[in-house]
Amino acid sequence: MRSAAAEPAPVRVVSQTVGTDELLLAIAEPAQIAALSHLSREPEFCAVAKQAKQFPSLDQNVDVEGVLKHAPTLVLVANYSRAELVAQMKRTGVRVLTIERYQSLEDSYANLRLIARELGPAAEARAERLITTCESRVATLREKLRDVKPVRVIAPSTHGVMGGTDTTFQDLCDHAGADNLAATLGKLRGHATPPNEQMLTWPIDKVVLASNAPLDEALAPFKKLPPYQFMPAIREGRVALLKSYQLSSVTHHRIDGYEQLARELHPEIFK
Repeated sequence: MRSAAAEPAPVRVVSQTVGTDELLLAIAEPAQIAALSHLSREPEFCAVAKQAKQFPSLDQNVDVEGVLKHAPTLVLVANYSRAELVAQMKRTGVRVLTIERYQSLEDSYANLRLIARELGPAAEARAERLITTCESRVATLREKLRDVKPVRVIAPSTHGVMGGTDTTFQDLCDHAGADNLAATLGKLRGHATPPNEQMLTWPIDKVVLASNAPLDEALAPFKKLPPYQFMPAIREGRVALLKSYQLSSVTHHRIDGYEQLARELHPEIFK
């Protein structure tokens, strides 16, 4: 009599970044999730913070022992994770999967499929269903925005930098009917220091802010911060307000930001 085939060993995953948290939560069985990142429960950073609270989380400055106590068979990291922690994890023999690309929505789909292959056929099926849903949402939004005039915007920061090309903000603009003036007029690439005096001449229709606070509270710091305090768009409160995570999402949840920014900039097509 032939023996039954051995069942595959169960997968236990520790995720070390918010991006991998969101991907994992979207497609994994709960039993496959051993622990999530220390920011997973923070709605400022994570789109699914409420869901993440169901699982253990890593300490902020977690070390190898802090990861291994969750008995993972797989650890998810990104290429911006702490290099020493990643190197130490690899030396333990636990499989480490590094997410290398996250600039675009297509990268998000590729990362969903990459992680799903580690989790098994059920996760792969969930990933494909999710991607199909995402593609439908994006196509619907694209059709709504087909004839709109792009709204001229910037995304100011209190940290002295602004998002130009090759940023999540540019990705938002590309999908929400917006012209990112930091890229088209300022010629900024990545997150760079903007030309403060030149910015005062830019024809800014709206500024894009990301905050979970009310609009007045989100706008207040810029009313006191040069050069933003001198901009008509700031003084007049011409703001498109996103939730905090929507400006920096590196997963499929960036579509939430596409849709929200489009509603803020083109309310007439969502009536």
